[in-house]
Parts: sequence; structure tokens; C-alpha cells
Amino acid sequence: MSGSLLENIALGFGVALSFEGLLYCALGVILGTVVGVLPGLGTMATLAILMPITYHIDPTFAVIMLSGIYYGAAYGGSTASILLNLPGTVTSVVTTLDGYPMAKNGKAGLALFITAIASFIGSMLGAVLLAVLTVPLARIAMQFGPQEYFMLMAFGLIAASMLSTGKPLKSLIMVCTGMVLGVVGLDLNSGSARFTFGMPEFYDGLSLVAIAMGLFGLPEIISAARRGPEGRVSNEKISLRSMLPNRQEWKDSAMPMLRGTGIGSFFGALPGTGGVIATFISYAVEKRLSKTPERFGHGAIAGVAAPEAANNAAVQTAFIPTMSLGIPGDAVMAIMLGVLMVHGIVPGPSVISENPELFWGLVASFVVGNIFLVILNVPLVGLWVRLLRVPYHLLFPVMVACVCVGVYSVQNSVMDIYVLLVFGLIGIGLRVLQFDGATLLLGFVLGPMIEENFRRAMVVSGGEFAPFVERPISAAFLLAGVALVLWFSGRFVLRAVRR
Repeated sequence: MSGSLLENIALGFGVALSFEGLLYCALGVILGTVVGVLPGLGTMATLAILMPITYHIDPTFAVIMLSGIYYGAAYGGSTASILLNLPGTVTSVVTTLDGYPMAKNGKAGLALFITAIASFIGSMLGAVLLAVLTVPLARIAMQFGPQEYFMLMAFGLIAASMLSTGKPLKSLIMVCTGMVLGVVGLDLNSGSARFTFGMPEFYDGLSLVAIAMGLFGLPEIISAARRGPEGRVSNEKISLRSMLPNRQEWKDSAMPMLRGTGIGSFFGALPGTGGVIATFISYAVEKRLSKTPERFGHGAIAGVAAPEAANNAAVQTAFIPTMSLGIPGDAVMAIMLGVLMVHGIVPGPSVISENPELFWGLVASFVVGNIFLVILNVPLVGLWVRLLRVPYHLLFPVMVACVCVGVYSVQNSVMDIYVLLVFGLIGIGLRVLQFDGATLLLGFVLGPMIEENFRRAMVVSGGEFAPFVERPISAAFLLAGVALVLWFSGRFVLRAVRR
């Protein structure tokens, strides 16, 4: 964390503008956009399918590429939403409300262009906040002891459970299940095997890649294949002239973009919320502020601009707690931490001080990657339209094959294929029962870290629990967690009484 902000930014652009930086950034945003465009595949499925590629390259460029896949998929998901009324990603659901009506009214090009501009503005301002806020937070986190880290991670899991899009009780069950799965493997202190059932393949724990692909990749592919093509791509030719807004359309979309960016930046940095909640709230805010709310749902340009800016701002600011505190705000950030750990990099504030080229290269790559997205996607709208016309029965077998090859390639282990299949079945079951698999993945990643910090705190305090309450920051996180649980419990009781 040494050096001025300008020196650090210069270091970052030195990494991002190198040949490898440009190559992996461009590859990430292109792959992310391609898979994000495909209807039915979410950002998690996109990352799960493409994540193994990053395990064989330098960690700095691996994170740059994975991040490019992340925000590339977030951008690409809007194309199918506008052209087919099929959200390419979960965060693109709100975009369908006005994007598809715009397409039916002959303004598909305009909707796609506004999506590109709103995404760019949201991403750029989110990246600025990432550069400005992460380092101060990391400096504060350097003062944390094991008690603070334990309470912080516990609070993160509680917040993820309570604030997720699913029911809090179901999310809490998933978090606990993920923590139990994280116990599998050799105990770091004693070296004894835990829940390995005599299988050496499990000594290093369950494969994060296999679990992520099983929970998100296979169920998404199977679900989309079962539904089949529900929409038809319009044969309307989208020209560059049809994409350009007039003066009134610029005016109608400018402030919604800025408001959406602010909302997305705020919710992106909160654990368990992210782009999904940010897009819905930004849409509701614009409808409330609009002088013509009746236009929303029938092709209002603000209904496209605000959610897209919020979504992409949330993608960038989600890295703030992840990189400064080592606490993933959502399942995507949990995968990011998993990639760092596979490369031997310990998540947390030390990442910025010990690997400045990784952090600042990542920040600079956001600027480069989002410029790539605008340059590539505006002229290539016709290509994405043709991609959406590929028959489903040809597309999905290729994806399943890529998933299996990707899982095997990480550790060259056949056992990981079996883990993939088991968690694929579990993922399908969770979808049917409406459980949130993302919170399970959060518990799986944070569980071992919580256990390690709890043990360390116990050793330091001689087995006393008092320091958890006596240390101010630890006590603050404890009180915040208790307050969150009481608040949601109170809401649940009031709702039950009213019934």
C-alpha cells in the first residue's frame, strides 16, 4: 500500500496495458459476453464453466481474466433480455421489463446502445470507488486480530443469509451446509483426516471448481435445455444509425444512469446483496421519480438505463470488501477468493500490500475491459443476434463437455467429475426446493477461514471468550449480527401475527 494513488494507478495500468494484460482482459470480456448472451445461463454458471482456464496462468492475469468474464457476462446478459425477452443473467431480469418492449417498438438498437453506455458509466464510477475506498479499508483491516476477523466473517455470513434474495431461514441452512462441507480434508493443526472416508483424493478438501460447476453450471444448462427456445430473435436489421439516441433520449437516460450508478455502488459493497437487489431498487426509484410512470413496462428508456448502470456499478464495488477485508460479498467473489487461494495468495488486506501489481492491475483492467466492451459490443450486435439463432440441441452438449473437461483439468482427478455430478444433482434439487446455492458456496469458502481464526483467537486468549466482547471492533460486529437477526426475526413474527 506504499506509494501515492497516482503511482499505484500508473503501476496498475503498466500491468493492464502489457501484452498479457490486454490479452487476458480481452479474452475474459469476450468469453463472458458470449456465454452471458446465451439465454438461461447466469453469471455464476458462466464463471463456473470458464473458471478452470484461469488456474493455469499467472494469478494477476487469472484474476483480470475472471473479472472480465464477470462483468462481460453481466453486460452480455442484457442482449438476450432485449431481443428475446429472456434474461441472459439474473441481474438482467429488470432489463426485460422495458428493453423488450423497446425492441418490439422498433428500438432494439437504441436499447442495446443505451445498455452499453449505462454499463460503461456504471462500471467506470464503480472502479473509481474501488480505487479510492479499498486501500483505506485495508489499512484499517491491518489492525484486525483473529477475534475481529472471526466476528467479521461471521457477520458476513449472517448478512448474506438475511439479505439474500431467498428466504433467510433457507439461506442460513445453506450457509451452515457449506461450512460443514468446508470441514472435509486434513485438519491444519493436527493433520488428522476429517470426513474423507479413507479417500486420499479428499485430503485437500472438496474441489471448489467441482462444487461451483455442480451447483450452478449443470443445473443452469439442464434447465435452459429443458425450457428450450421460448423466444424468437427478431429479423430486424440493427444499424448503427438506429442505435444512436436523439437529444431527448439522452436527456431521459442521463440522470437515471447516475442514480442507478449510486444505488449499485452502495448495494454492491454490501454482503449478500449485489446487482440483483440494486437493479430492482434502481428501477423502482426511477418509476417513483418519473413524471410519466405509466410508460414503465412499455418501453421507457429510463427503465433500461438505470438498472444497467446499477448492475455494472455493483459488479465493480463488490470487489471492495473482497480485496480490502478478504470477505466475499457474494458467491462470485467467493470464487475470486478461491482462485487466489489456489495460486497461494492469502485473501485479505495483505493482498494489496504484498501483491500491489495484482490489485492495481485489476483496478486498471476494469477501465481497459469496459472500453473493450463498448468498442466490441456496439459494432458486434449483429454477431450476438446470429449467436442467439444457434440451435439449442447443438449448443448445450458442447457446454456440458466443456464443464467436465474444465473440472478434470484443474487437478487431473476423476474424483472431481464424480463430485461435479453429485453436486449437479444437489443443485437441481436446491432449485426445485427454492434454496439458494450461492449462500452454500459462501459458507464453503468462509467456513475454513472462520474455523482457523476462531482457533487462533482461542490460543491467543488462553481459551477465554471474553476478548470477543471486550475488543471494540469485534463487539461491534457481534452487535451488528445480533441486531440483524433480531430485526428479521421481528419482521417474521409481525408477519405471522398479521396473518
